Amino acid sequence: MQDEADFPASRVSGPPLALHPAGQGVSLYIPQPAINATVEEDILLSVDYSCDGVPTIEWKYTSSWGVQKIVEWKPGTQANISQSHKDRVCTFDNGSIQLFSVGVRDSGSYIITVTERLGSSQFGTIVLHVSEILYEDLHFVAVFLAFLVAVAALLISLMWVCNKCAYKFQRKRRHKLKESTTEEIELQDIEC
Repeated sequence: MQDEADFPASRVSGPPLALHPAGQGVSLYIPQPAINATVEEDILLSVDYSCDGVPTIEWKYTSSWGVQKIVEWKPGTQANISQSHKDRVCTFDNGSIQLFSVGVRDSGSYIITVTERLGSSQFGTIVLHVSEILYEDLHFVAVFLAFLVAVAALLISLMWVCNKCAYKFQRKRRHKLKESTTEEIELQDIEC
């Protein structure tokens, strides 16, 4: 075994390197890594980062059809939005993006990469699941409710008609009873 004294002391000469001490560099925070949405909703893919200087922020979309770049920008500058997402994306200086009027085709993984000027980078993923509102089910419920309302209206109408008929029948019966009672009284008066 050799002693440490046997090794020459190493020296670094020249300008100091721009290294980040532990805990510095790019850090990225994703508060909601999975989002469930329905068709036509506006969705915020929320992130927050910290780093020295102004980073480059890039969002990509991955699905079973492949990888597609959505947007790239530096905070404070205009974003370079891909043609497929023109008028559908809004960028924020904290790295977040908002997707307008999402559809089922927007389901997939959204990958953000924050790259510092010196090359240090950090990435994160948000998984978005967009589901369709099942209009057939709503249509069935609406038709069923309309059917129930129609049946209820029909039954109420029938009850009203039956009530009127019963009332007329009772009136005729009372009238006939009065006539027969009057005839009996008249006959009894005649017999006496």
